[in-house]
Amino acid sequence: MQSFSKQYRALVIGSSGGIGSAFLDLLQSDPNCSLAMGIHRQSDPWIDYSLEDSIEKAALALSSTGPFHLIINATGILYTDTVSPEKKLDDLSLNKLELLMRINAFGPALMMRHFSKLLDKERSVMAVISGRIGSIEDNSIGGWYSYRASKTALNMLLKTVAIEWKRTRKNSILISLHPGAVESYLSKPFHGGSAKRSGSEAAINMLRVIDDLKLAQSGQFLSYTGEKLPW
Repeated sequence: MQSFSKQYRALVIGSSGGIGSAFLDLLQSDPNCSLAMGIHRQSDPWIDYSLEDSIEKAALALSSTGPFHLIINATGILYTDTVSPEKKLDDLSLNKLELLMRINAFGPALMMRHFSKLLDKERSVMAVISGRIGSIEDNSIGGWYSYRASKTALNMLLKTVAIEWKRTRKNSILISLHPGAVESYLSKPFHGGSAKRSGSEAAINMLRVIDDLKLAQSGQFLSYTGEKLPW
């Protein structure tokens, strides 16, 4: 990573997942990175987006470890043993909407609130993994109501935070990133194992985008290719 200062510090939230672990491996292998650490539901400190208090407590626990020059949020949920993406309107339920909104949108929003205090004041980036499926303009096939809505809500929350940061955190960049189709636990049942890109390849692509960011791009929705995506 050439855009960060020597001995920069990085944090990956959701580092137990396929993309999150790939980010952490790459950052730990970067000789310019003096500290690359990850947190998740079983780490110490731990964080669980279904439990609001855990978000603030994790940020407080890491306050003496920072400041961080790069924070990546790689958390997300698409399905569980009892919840799967909706194929039609009749599949929609309050339980699905609440669960996916809590993990994919509300949790990351509270993360932005508490973890923004850990960002380096000279230059820092917070990148949140979203998904092109959250683009309203790009939605041409429908379905997956709760997942789409949660990613759209995430993007709106992020955009709004970025506007505030232009006044309060002028040297921090906040972006929403689309990782593309990736081989992972999250996507495997829906790609039939046919997704061509590994978590490592996706992470390499997205780190390249992060490394090329300009301050004026804060608040944008970007693909792993660097393409600016429609909201």
